[in-house]
Amino acid sequence: MSLLTAPATQELLERFNQIRQRTETICAPLEPEDTVVQPIVDVSPPKWHMAHTSWFFETLILQPYLPSYKIFHPQFAYLFNSYYNSLGSRVLRHQRSTITRPPLREVLAYRQHVNEHMNRLLQELPEEKVAELLPIFELGLQHEQQHQELLITDIKYILGTNPTLPAYLPRPAQQRQSAATPAQFMEVPGGKYKIGYQGSGFCFDNELGVHEVYLEDFETMNRLVTNGEYLAFMQDGGYTDFRHWLDEGFAMVKEQQLQAPLYWVQQDGEWHRFTLHGLEKVDLNEPVCHISFYEADAFANWSGKRLLTEFEWEAATQVYPPQKGNFVESEQLEPLAANPQAEGVQQLFGDLWEWTYSAYHPYPGFSKAPGPVGEYNGKFMINQMVLRGGSCATPSNHIRTTYRNFFHPDKRWQYTGIRLAAKK
Repeated sequence: MSLLTAPATQELLERFNQIRQRTETICAPLEPEDTVVQPIVDVSPPKWHMAHTSWFFETLILQPYLPSYKIFHPQFAYLFNSYYNSLGSRVLRHQRSTITRPPLREVLAYRQHVNEHMNRLLQELPEEKVAELLPIFELGLQHEQQHQELLITDIKYILGTNPTLPAYLPRPAQQRQSAATPAQFMEVPGGKYKIGYQGSGFCFDNELGVHEVYLEDFETMNRLVTNGEYLAFMQDGGYTDFRHWLDEGFAMVKEQQLQAPLYWVQQDGEWHRFTLHGLEKVDLNEPVCHISFYEADAFANWSGKRLLTEFEWEAATQVYPPQKGNFVESEQLEPLAANPQAEGVQQLFGDLWEWTYSAYHPYPGFSKAPGPVGEYNGKFMINQMVLRGGSCATPSNHIRTTYRNFFHPDKRWQYTGIRLAAKK
């Protein structure tokens, strides 16, 4: 008997189809040639993202739960596995641009094949089996949303390294005029705070292990650091003064000859930055973005402040609940200036992922799940820093105050920014 009469199953089908379609909508403005480019190891070709997210559903759901299912192509598991050692060998990450075949049309046919069989599975599966696969099904949806954000940031890097700097999409109407919002430092009282996910819905395993931390009184900036404030750091010799930098960060600056955030270029004596809408003049009131942890920390040192820890950031959201954020649904695809009329702490959600001064480590009691799901987060808990809050490329229904993103401290291609903290 079909479970489509059950509202919960109908909701699952709708969510699945909407999320899967969203991936293809993101890729629709691209030319086929754009979908195979990999300028750096961190960036995966859009065609690979589309195939990999389909491989996830095929391998972890369709093969175990749909007995009549036949895999679309015997080589796709090797081509489109990402890092799951328990699921076999794979093309190495830095070689994904070599996968010129299968062509894009075959990858799109693969997606359609997987979609059709996933719809059939949900319609035919007995109720007890639906309950059994629900955790891995939800993980698959969340996984695809993560790749949708990666797609946007990877597409930006691909187009931003193209000599013609092509626009991905025209900029939609601004939600408000850019204006300066004075920097203020808002008090967060010290004491015990519960950290970690306490709800009943979905979360990633790295959010689990609710525990208490004790924090001293501190203050958090009421908004993100702006381009204008960061430009003052640059003009004061911030990139050449070793006193502001961690040693590894200053070595990176010298080796890469960094002088500005990623995507900033000077033309006719003025700073411009590449956006997904093309090259634009730097708006001094908008948040500075595409900077590494090292740059964020150097700016904080230069300004006489510091970065928040991830525990302070989460505590701040308990004192100042996040306001409606600038997420991917706004279609801005770039961070917006803070609102001078708004009160409290702005931009905790959306706009930019905020670097924290916290290493990505497991919470107390963390344990890896058995099988391939156990490879999702745990094995990356070394040499990375935690970011919080989501960005203008994040789906709004994908974020939580307990969500822990993580990247190596030198990474700049994601929508990353700065929020300052100070002692009270």
